[in-house]
Amino acid sequence: MRIQQLHYLEKIAETGSMNEAAKQLFISQPSLSQAMKELEKEYKIQLFYRSKLGITLTAEGREFINYSRSVLDQVNLLNERFGKEAVRKQIFSVSGQHYAFVVHAFVELVKKLGKDEYNFTLRETQTENVLNDIQTFRSELGVIYLNDFNRTVLMRLISEKNLEFIPLFIAHPHVFVGRDNPLTNKKRITLADLEDYTYLSYEQGDTNSFYFSEEILSTLQHRKAIQISDRATIFNLMVGLNGYTISSGIISSELNDEKIVAIPLDVPDRMTLGYLKSKKIELSDTAKDYLDLLKQHIRGYGFEIIGE
Repeated sequence: MRIQQLHYLEKIAETGSMNEAAKQLFISQPSLSQAMKELEKEYKIQLFYRSKLGITLTAEGREFINYSRSVLDQVNLLNERFGKEAVRKQIFSVSGQHYAFVVHAFVELVKKLGKDEYNFTLRETQTENVLNDIQTFRSELGVIYLNDFNRTVLMRLISEKNLEFIPLFIAHPHVFVGRDNPLTNKKRITLADLEDYTYLSYEQGDTNSFYFSEEILSTLQHRKAIQISDRATIFNLMVGLNGYTISSGIISSELNDEKIVAIPLDVPDRMTLGYLKSKKIELSDTAKDYLDLLKQHIRGYGFEIIGE
């Protein structure tokens, strides 16, 4: 295996085309193909699916490229310390359910590392997608919640996908409403108080199981309910329709959430929020930086980090 082959691999994955990668690398397409065939032969794996539509990584290829990026990161450190080559772009992806603190920490990460070159991805997505993103190495970290209702099912899936769930903090459920909602006059809200208001929840796609819901008490029936796919829309409907949703209670005024109020929900339930990672790889330095910022933000809202 040569370091050059790993650079080639990353360029092919980035472009999705052997021809385009060869052009950007200033080498011939046959030479590039041969280099990849030698790499596949050496490790006895298939890195790519090749078709008329282009090239995509296989599952083994996605796993291999995560290890190869770790090698290239180490080479980059050597070049930074002893060589004169340009700094290689930092790569990081995080997937999560729809939480403001996940976005806020991501913003702080970009600010911290923004002077360097980077290629970052933030995915606010459905629960099942979060698990799949970590399993397939599409993202390095994922953020979800567990409670007594969904824990058994989700932990079984987490184990089957060879992932780990590391708890961060425990939150009591809160109702999110617009500032002009009459419910803001209450210090605590009961389920009976919510009966006349529109229930807002995040859709979960084809796997719309109650266990994948981002909101607790997902099996309750509601006279008026709307499913939404993104956080901006759910906030707009809280304001425009006096709707409500149920979440952790963390709202970020720095991210334009100032029109929303969080009020404790009077139920004996708790949410354990934490992050997912693959058991197969060690976290990158960028992922560790993100987790540090995530924990700082969580502490800033008065929560204790579990295990610290």
